[in-house]
Amino acid sequence: MTIRIGTRASKLALTQTQQTADRLAAVGGFPVELVHIKTEGDVKTGSLSQMGGTGVFVAALRDALLAETCDVAVHSLKDLPTGAAVGLSIAATPKRVDVRDVLCARDGLTLAELPGGAKVGTGSPRRAAQLRAARPDIEVLDIRGNVDTRLGRVPGLPGNATDEVVPGKSCDLDAVVLAAAGLERMDRLDTVSEFFETDVMLPAPGQGALAIECRTEDAPHVEGPNGVLAQALAALNDDDTRLAVTAERAVLARLEAGCAAPVGAYAFRKGSMLHLEAVVCAVDGTKTVREKKATDGLTEVGATLLGIEVAELLLAAGAAEIADLAAS
Repeated sequence: MTIRIGTRASKLALTQTQQTADRLAAVGGFPVELVHIKTEGDVKTGSLSQMGGTGVFVAALRDALLAETCDVAVHSLKDLPTGAAVGLSIAATPKRVDVRDVLCARDGLTLAELPGGAKVGTGSPRRAAQLRAARPDIEVLDIRGNVDTRLGRVPGLPGNATDEVVPGKSCDLDAVVLAAAGLERMDRLDTVSEFFETDVMLPAPGQGALAIECRTEDAPHVEGPNGVLAQALAALNDDDTRLAVTAERAVLARLEAGCAAPVGAYAFRKGSMLHLEAVVCAVDGTKTVREKKATDGLTEVGATLLGIEVAELLLAAGAAEIADLAAS
């Protein structure tokens, strides 16, 4: 039995999927093969929010699972819509890596050291809003492209293919903001000039985590016999990561936040408690609402309730007034 693992064909997607495939094969003792799936987000250009958000990277993979073109799909968890997909289940969330956002700036500059008017690129409304809140005097620009393309917009970064200044293409920005997790998986952390702690920039819900999705009949179940694939998937799951991302995604779901809503959330387990902090920002960075709470309910239900409670606190503090939560 060969397990077919669906993946986008981007360098980052292939890297993280291959790493997951190797672990799955080692645990399950079966051969695996990668199936490249082209998604709408890989084909279209323009602002991510205008295309329908991160969900554009997921739909084609889910269609392939339901059509039995592949048996498993590997997603960046922050790309998954919060709504359930009929017939599919998140079978495993492997142990999360670094959740932080990072600055990749020319000359090794930090955010505080960037000069006034510096041009900083990001495709994320969440990052843009928090950047503007921290440094209202810089210019934040909307950019698209894969990791290498984005890094190529900043002159002098290790691994860049050219030092030619081409507006909109290469060496035309002072810095870009990316996720530490993606750079770590692609071995490009040497481009980072600053790691943003969560008090400066809260990450996207699910950032740094992967979701391994499969057809529901193949997923690990509490009762009943499990097949070889289900057993292998269960072995890859990290319970603490599952709790954390469940709480974070519950914030999004309760806020009914669209893909372009500037919402950050980060949960982590410490001892017998699950801690959650979330933020909603005005896109221009002028107003911010931030709330946090903890629970000793270390179950998926408890994590979900924690996310709902924090979302309610945000709404009570005026989150819906400072940001268009339905933005897409």
